[in-house]
Amino acid sequence: MAKYLDPKADLTFKKVFAEHKELMISFLNALLPLQPGKEIVSIEYLPAELVPVNPDKKDTIVDVRCTDTVGRQFLVEMQMYWTGMFKRRTLYNTCKAYARPLKKGENYGEVKPIYTLSLINDVAFPELPDEFYHEFVPMHRNHTDEIIEDFEMIFVELPKFKPSSWQDRRMAALWLRFLTEIDENTKESPVELASDALVAKALELVEESAYTDAELYTIDRYWDRISRERTIEIAAERKGEAKGRAEGRAEGEMSKATAIAQKMLSKGFSVEDVADMTRLTVDEINAF
Repeated sequence: MAKYLDPKADLTFKKVFAEHKELMISFLNALLPLQPGKEIVSIEYLPAELVPVNPDKKDTIVDVRCTDTVGRQFLVEMQMYWTGMFKRRTLYNTCKAYARPLKKGENYGEVKPIYTLSLINDVAFPELPDEFYHEFVPMHRNHTDEIIEDFEMIFVELPKFKPSSWQDRRMAALWLRFLTEIDENTKESPVELASDALVAKALELVEESAYTDAELYTIDRYWDRISRERTIEIAAERKGEAKGRAEGRAEGEMSKATAIAQKMLSKGFSVEDVADMTRLTVDEINAF
């Protein structure tokens, strides 16, 4: 019985999709909103590093970056948890990659379409509980059917995915099941995944036996880092919530003290007596 590693980990994800073109092509064709007849036929991998124009800024890295025979670019990222900055970073990477191919002297007609596929192992859009696939394109504010087709960002929330929701898209469902149903606790892979040759190959690539001790150590370190980052993120959220509650209580107490002070003043109490009874300052009372 095979023992599997989680394909969402950085090293395993890249071993599957950044080293085997046929798997990357199948994955992109299944999950991107490509029109019939415009499917990806062949790809070439590009450096994942996108160097900013400002050299003082840290380089940004995507998990897989490739281009096809007609010049379209594809960025694929695996994100273990969602933060407010991730959408902005995705937009930055997409814009940077979109502008990068234009060389001096070329016209803007040479700029090719770009697709960014962000896979998120978290809930990014809780206000949309029944949707896990989110496609963003630049569009006319008043005429939403008028869009700029060369620039698309797709976010896929893996925790919301249910196979039944994409029965009409078999390969997309298989690839998403591969990402969501296979991990270190998997005892036996689902028969449906092994029935497709490409997904079956991906399963072989995440078998623990295919990794060296050094690679397994790297994967363990990766999950440790993710746990630490997640813990810090949760602690920050809780601190913010506690601060908000404290500020709310303080605001409520201030409002109550103000109402009492105003009532006391109306009954002829001196400002000094009001300050003594309500703990408001004289300046705060005089500001009424």
